[in-house]
Formats: sequence, structure tokens, C-alpha cells
Amino acid sequence: MKRSAIIILVIIAVCFLSLVGIAFLTIGLRPGKLRAEKVAVISLNGSIADDEGSFLTAAGITPKSVRLQLKRAREDSSVRAIVLQVNSPGGAVGASQEIAQEIRETEKPIVVFMGDMAASGGYYISAPADKIVAKPGTLTGSIGVISQIMDMRGLYEKLGIKLQIVKSGKHKDMYQRELTPEEQELMQELSDELYDQFIEEVVKARNLDEKKVRELATGELYTGTQAKKLGLVDELGGYQDAIDLAAELGEVEEPVVEEYRPKTFFESIFGLSGAQLGKLIRARLLGSDYLLLEYLKNSHPSPQYR
Repeated sequence: MKRSAIIILVIIAVCFLSLVGIAFLTIGLRPGKLRAEKVAVISLNGSIADDEGSFLTAAGITPKSVRLQLKRAREDSSVRAIVLQVNSPGGAVGASQEIAQEIRETEKPIVVFMGDMAASGGYYISAPADKIVAKPGTLTGSIGVISQIMDMRGLYEKLGIKLQIVKSGKHKDMYQRELTPEEQELMQELSDELYDQFIEEVVKARNLDEKKVRELATGELYTGTQAKKLGLVDELGGYQDAIDLAAELGEVEEPVVEEYRPKTFFESIFGLSGAQLGKLIRARLLGSDYLLLEYLKNSHPSPQYR
């Protein structure tokens, strides 16, 4: 082979290897790896509910949305660990329990990074994570149960609505008026049962002594610094600390961070789903009284992790 041909082949080989190297650097790969190893970041913001809520109550965190995003992370073989950014005051009991179950059943390592607040139900869904990172000023804890039962008779009178109730069952209308002493006892028993379920979740998820959890589960808020001393969180730090910890659990040296975002146009631009947009249009057509009535009717009288 002529010397000039050899030189040309060497130049071509060098160019090819250079392009391969650039490609590796561009997509975050090191030589020897076929795909980038990622840490998926899922943002969970707002109140916890089973549905999208009304216009006055943002869509927030629902079991469906969490399930879909965790499924996406589980099915992506390049995702080695997950960070959940939790910023929530809590919400519905059943929805909180369903989300916690989804997190518990996810085999990939999960790190929760708490925002300004991860309280009550927000803490409930954080507890099953492999690790919890909070900022020193994060407000968390608030382990307890609360029920708010509205007496709407004044509003009905203002709107000219006369309410007639036909019921089968002694206490069937107990959420639509002032409670009797007997009904207050029933509500207290219900609240205590859900409180015990909350205690059990924290004991199991955080591997804490039940007596200790009951002592701190007064419904009060704790700062991130206090929560770490109490064993409710693992580390104090920021977003990057949570990423680094997730990468460590996933055995990734140089992770590519992929932040999951809302996919629909209205959610991306306005933060509204199609259902919420429809409620907004109805409110504009029917007026503020309708909006208030819609909100109050959808306000759950049942106990909440809030």
C-alpha cells in the first residue's frame, strides 16, 4: 500500500475517533457506556387529592399523576434513581396512602427533596422514600388528622336556596349541619383511627420506635433542622445534594439529570388541565357565587392529612 494511502486512512481514523469522542461528551457518556445514566426528577407540588380539584384548588398531587411519572421512570432503563421534589401541605387521606404505596413499590432508589413545606400528607408520601433531604428551613412534620365541617345554611339563605333532606340512616346528613354530641364522638373515633394509620406508616417507613413517633406526632410543624434531630429526615441540603445522594444510591458517577415536565399545552403554559379550564369558563358565565358554592361543595368534610 502506498504511503499516501496509509496517511489518508490514518487521518480518516483520527477524524472518526474524534467525532465519537465529541458525541460521548455531547450526550454525557463516557467511553465504554452505551447510554447515559440518568437521575429522574419528579416535581410534586400542591395539595394531595384524588382528582384535579376545582378552579380555586389547583390540580396539585394526585395518585394518577404520580403513578404515571413513576411508571415512566421505572420503564426507562437509563434511569438509575429518582428524586421527588415534594412541596405540599398535605391533603386527602386515601390519596396520600395510595401515593405512598406507589413510592414504596418502586424498586429504583428514591430520594425525596423537600421544598418550603412537606407537611402532614406531604410528609406521609415522603416517608417511604429511601432517603429524605430537607432544607434547614423546610417546614415538615405536622403528623395528625383534621376535619373541617362547614355549616352552609347561611350561604344557602344568601343564594335563596332552600335545602330539603330526605335520609335513610340516622347520621346520613351529619356533614351538612352542626354535629350533635354523638356525631362528634363518631368523628373523633374516625379521626383517631386515621391518626393511628399515619403513626404506623411513619414507624414502618422511617424505622422509628412507635412511642417516639407518638410523642412527636402532635400535629406541630418542625423545621428541617429539628426534623433531622428527630429522625424524620436523613440529610440537610439543597437540590444538588439530593441529586448527588440519588446518584450515589443508584451507583452513578456522572448522572444526567432529567426533569419531568407537564406534557399538555394548558398545563405547560397556564398550569390548567382541560377539566379546570372548563370550570373556569363556567365560573365566568355563572358568576362568583357559583364559584364559591362549587368550592364549598367540593371541600371534603372527611378527615384530612393536612
